[in-house]
Amino acid sequence: VTKTVDAARVRQAIDAGVRDIGENYVQEAKGKIEMIGAAQARWHMIGHIQSNKVKYIPALFDCVHTADRIAILDGLERFGKPMDVLFEMNLAGEATKSGTDTDGLRRILEKALSARCVRPAGLMTMPPFVGNPEEVRDVFRKLRATLDAMNREFGLAMKELSMGMSSDFEVAVQEGATMVRIGTALFGERL
Repeated sequence: VTKTVDAARVRQAIDAGVRDIGENYVQEAKGKIEMIGAAQARWHMIGHIQSNKVKYIPALFDCVHTADRIAILDGLERFGKPMDVLFEMNLAGEATKSGTDTDGLRRILEKALSARCVRPAGLMTMPPFVGNPEEVRDVFRKLRATLDAMNREFGLAMKELSMGMSSDFEVAVQEGATMVRIGTALFGERL
């Protein structure tokens, strides 16, 4: 995750072997991608998507982690670029975080089944920030169980679980994370 990390340091990470780059903000990503080159990495949109920014996402990103409502799917579909999409869930029910609940996820997946370009790839969550990562293990387990249940219910083969950050990724990996969002551990504290 390279939020607030300048393009030169992102380039160093790519040169060192990093192949997947996560960005939170469309405008910040756009500048970095133009400087570094889109083909140099697989670019992931990991931040909340504002409806008015959807139109920029297909040109910039290869994967979206934060589809949490049908309007986002409709917007991505309109641009005709095949994209892997993960659906963001707010499993802890935090009012300050984005994401859908299980019923909302079902509605989104029903819509995704008829999409031409949106490829359901998995689920994403942001657990509460706590001092002890063990306190969020149940959130990670619940996301994995939800992925398994939705695959059965909808006949899908979603594989990705985007969960865990620098402070809790070890627990997330133990619970099945296939993608972790590591920024601070690689680049230091944000400025």
